[in-house]
Amino acid sequence: MPELSAFETHAVTNQPPPFGGRHLWADDLALAEAVQREGGAAFVPRLAVYGGLAGDALYRLGFDANRDRPRLRTHDAQGHRIDTVEFHPAYHALMEAAKSHGVAGLSWHEPVPGAHVARAALSYLHHQAEAGTSCPLTMTHAAVAVLRQDPLLAEWADKAAAPHYDPRDVPIADKAGITLGMGMTEKQGGSDVRGNTTRAEPQADGSYALVGHKWFFSAPMSDGFLVLAQAPGGLTCFLMPRRLADGNRNAFHLMRLKDKLGDWANASSEIELCGAWARRVGEEGRGVATIIGMVMMTRLDCMLGAAAEMRMALAQALHHTRHRSSFGRRLCDHPLMANVLADLAIESEAATVFALRVARAVDLAPQDAQEAAFARITTAVGKYWVCKRAAVFVNEAQECLGGAGYVEESILPRLYRQAPLNSIWEGSGNIQCLDVLRALSREAQVLPVLEQELGRVAGRDTIYDAAWQTLRAQLAAGPGEAQARRITERLALLLQAAVLLRADSPLAAAFIRSRLGAEHGMAFGTLPPDLDYAAVLARALP
Repeated sequence: MPELSAFETHAVTNQPPPFGGRHLWADDLALAEAVQREGGAAFVPRLAVYGGLAGDALYRLGFDANRDRPRLRTHDAQGHRIDTVEFHPAYHALMEAAKSHGVAGLSWHEPVPGAHVARAALSYLHHQAEAGTSCPLTMTHAAVAVLRQDPLLAEWADKAAAPHYDPRDVPIADKAGITLGMGMTEKQGGSDVRGNTTRAEPQADGSYALVGHKWFFSAPMSDGFLVLAQAPGGLTCFLMPRRLADGNRNAFHLMRLKDKLGDWANASSEIELCGAWARRVGEEGRGVATIIGMVMMTRLDCMLGAAAEMRMALAQALHHTRHRSSFGRRLCDHPLMANVLADLAIESEAATVFALRVARAVDLAPQDAQEAAFARITTAVGKYWVCKRAAVFVNEAQECLGGAGYVEESILPRLYRQAPLNSIWEGSGNIQCLDVLRALSREAQVLPVLEQELGRVAGRDTIYDAAWQTLRAQLAAGPGEAQARRITERLALLLQAAVLLRADSPLAAAFIRSRLGAEHGMAFGTLPPDLDYAAVLARALP
């Protein structure tokens, strides 16, 4: 025992060192392999830089950004309405780093092969450091796909994609880069946006005046917002700026900020629209069809966010259990703990490589109809399954730390609060699964593309082959709505297995035996006893 100095009652031993200072790119072999495999190799040097930043400086900033949450100031000291959201400086530092490194726009301002894969990897790295800022970054990235449909909105699209962050509340003409938010949901309906009641009244100059409300108005500090409202021709998409070209505030009020379970660094709000100026994007009555270009992007980012939360939770659990001992040996060396950790590692790698495979499909979609069809179905499949797994995964990682995993000084409580968000945002589980059935039954290219993807690795694993044949028979029978979740789950597991097989991952057989071969229980830590847990964990985190 070390000698105690005056006033010390005990020596602190058997505690892990601080986690911060890790290199999130160098530590993640599965991510590095996936980026190379899926076409993002040219961007590896930049990903390595951001991985170092995310695991050190940004990781530390994330604690400050979440501890001091955004505050709404509706009026200034003189009584003028200002509708301003104030953030801790750490929030702006996180946004500056993300924007300048391309988290919100690399795929647009450098549109070369593999750019969407690299941008996905950047998002994955950033989300591990701080998840709340991923909301405005994702919306800014996804909105570019919509804004580029209208040549008159080129300035908005270009500045959203630009690697510049400017938090000032000024017109976009005075900025090199902007951020974008969304306003879709209203009080009377969530996913059923066709039930929206906000009115869009045509004006003589071709603009519209929006009157109504939004129940969830994301990132209200953004420079502009994509909003759905009822025009004379039906539900229509609009771009609504925060500041008008003449510098005046647009006619909407921030009523309050949402008091959310998690996502504390980011602000979400309720607003009332009092004749707010807006420009139509797309045709009247085609609002949903206009914003559909965003859906593929935002669903992918939901997958990436959930996979990133799993990855950070796994890294925390491994770090702790490698540096803490009980009953004469390290926690990670106890066979049951090793089973739990290996199970988490397998789940995490499967989520990561699947998300990067989908990112490649998104990258190739504009030029390849098959990859476009693959992205169409797998963004819904992955959004459902990977996001559904995140919360239970993070909770299991918390248990590996014991009580320390329930304390805010670790990142795990923040990850646990954040984990349900991606399964709810951008369409909850039932919406995704019903969309999967719709795509399978109505879009002719989808099933053949899945047949090709899943058939590519046929013959390499007998358990996989049997599971695929069973699912093919179920799909041929035309599953009804009540079976939508079961079908989507099996499809997700097979797609993950196929990517692991194609990658020659050393974890492929363990994933297939446990997830497809019934050699697994209902909880993590129920892997078959003959697997090499130590080899799995050595791959998971150096």
